[in-house]
Amino acid sequence: MRIAIATDAWTPQVNGVVRTLQAVRAELERQGHVVMVVSPDLFYSMPCPTYPEIRLAFARTNAVGKMLADFNPQAIHLATEGPVCLAARRWCLMNEFPFTTAYHTQFPDYVSARTGMNPEWIWRYIRWFHAPAQSILASTPSIAATLKEHGLDNVRHWGRGVDLATFSTDIAPDPALAALPGPIQLYVGRVAVEKNIEAFLKSGHPGTKVIVGDGPARASLEARYPEAKFLGPRFGADLAAAYASADVFVFPSRTDTFGLVMIEALACGVPVAAYPVTGPVDILTDAVGAMDEDLTAAIARALTKDHAACADYGRTFTWEASARQFLSALVPVESDEAIAA
Repeated sequence: MRIAIATDAWTPQVNGVVRTLQAVRAELERQGHVVMVVSPDLFYSMPCPTYPEIRLAFARTNAVGKMLADFNPQAIHLATEGPVCLAARRWCLMNEFPFTTAYHTQFPDYVSARTGMNPEWIWRYIRWFHAPAQSILASTPSIAATLKEHGLDNVRHWGRGVDLATFSTDIAPDPALAALPGPIQLYVGRVAVEKNIEAFLKSGHPGTKVIVGDGPARASLEARYPEAKFLGPRFGADLAAAYASADVFVFPSRTDTFGLVMIEALACGVPVAAYPVTGPVDILTDAVGAMDEDLTAAIARALTKDHAACADYGRTFTWEASARQFLSALVPVESDEAIAA
């Protein structure tokens, strides 16, 4: 099948949306599908205000439409709600071409955290954007319920996976991290206000707090919490070694839709401490993590969990299963129905 994916999140951005799309595209191509990604790097763009790592593309409908028509897709998926996908959405509607969308990010909550804007204003846009889709892909039951509460009922499940060749219990710890005073409490992800990292840095459990990642809040947090170790971004084997060095993985976000880093940590045998909110409540079980409104208490309980049980559970999340769910939600047209340029 020829599958077109439009997205406003793509390399060089480093986030769960990009990693999910890259992993699923690789799995789809391994299965023999042909995948085209229409992304911001194909257009002139400008930095997003307050978030310069994200580029806002000047993607005109004609330009995006020509790419889609030239590719002659049999299915189209719109991954985000930004300018690239807006242009692709307009083209699909003009040509009566069915499409699916996904709700990757708690965008209303993110905007509210950064600007103080009422999230209900943003939900009006979210409803408008997703309403014409044949189906909206959501990563967890909680997110599906949230969408339905806001009037979007055509929701399908699309889970996430782990690169088990990279993240496993076979990875050796980073000697520099392993030498720090324990227990090692690890956070991995964007260093930004919506990730609620300060709640982790303020938590009271003894040991060493380690932050892997980068973002607009890093300099401020690093200056205010000099006892924490800020390592910057890590990828691949280096990231796996950081997971392998940790005694507990701490996920302080209250706004994520899933939390890909949690299942990567679990696959490395590391239990997870989190708040009882969307994402963690859908992923964690009592055997592999602890959730509490008191993050210090959650960390203490998570440290008692069995690491082998965590690894066994983490290995149940695969990109093969994720790609299968993605494919089943698509609405393909027959080859002779696809629109040519």
